Amino acid sequence: MTDLTGDLEEAIDKIAQSYDSPAAINSLESAALPNRRAVIEAYQHIAPIIYMGFYSTRPLNKTNLRHSLSEHAYPAYENLCEQIHRAITYELKCEWSSKDAATFAHETTMKLFHSLPALREMLNEDAVTAYELDPAARSVEEVVFSYPTLEAITAYRVANVLRLAGVPLIPRIIAEYAHGRTGIDIHPAASIGRRLFIDHGTGVVVGETTIIGNDVKIYQGVTLGALSTNRSAAEVEGKRGKRHPTIEDNVTIYAGATILGGDTVIGKGSVIGGNVWIVKSIPAGSKIFGRPREESQEDET
Repeated sequence: MTDLTGDLEEAIDKIAQSYDSPAAINSLESAALPNRRAVIEAYQHIAPIIYMGFYSTRPLNKTNLRHSLSEHAYPAYENLCEQIHRAITYELKCEWSSKDAATFAHETTMKLFHSLPALREMLNEDAVTAYELDPAARSVEEVVFSYPTLEAITAYRVANVLRLAGVPLIPRIIAEYAHGRTGIDIHPAASIGRRLFIDHGTGVVVGETTIIGNDVKIYQGVTLGALSTNRSAAEVEGKRGKRHPTIEDNVTIYAGATILGGDTVIGKGSVIGGNVWIVKSIPAGSKIFGRPREESQEDET
């Protein structure tokens, strides 16, 4: 009779031995890294703080609003502090950071909380913009409850505060959580202005060094990406270079368009048609449809 237990024990021995190699995925210290589930739980408490009226299971008024906010603020604070502390502690072990982990975790978490009123103002603009620009939307409430654009932008705006504060790992976990739920991939380091609307949204990619101005509208399948994915080419004197395009104010980018390169600027008020491939700058007020001429990418009508 086959010794199933013996076979399994032998396999486990071989797996354990494989950790003796210098493979990059072998780091046993990674157990000290932030816990993805805990980071997501913290974010799931932050989102209701932003949209309390949409998440509450009981009637809200001025008397009980603060209590309802506190029910989410305290667990969000504790969870996020712990996860930021773990992230910085891991960096210290790897000699990537000289920050005091406990102080940094507290100060950064509080910075996020103090920024929430301003984020709420921006996200209110994002929600109203989605309602005003999409005739299919019946109310702002419908946008908040069901539109992937607002879910993705909310996660981005929260993650961006943490990223700008120097928090490692956690901003990307939040961004990828939203990416998995919405199909919209926004890097937390991207710079995005006010009143962004991503219509439908599936397949939209916004790269790390992308700059997006105010009142920009993006349709599904749009890529704001880099011309090169080579790590050495992306770094200049140890610093991350600009690899992704700049989209100025009041630009509309239709479905399937691909805009690449850190030197590529789409000028204010331009309209980029569907499935267009762009690797050079476009003047303000341009209308690009079909395939732009490679030598100049001048306006085509």
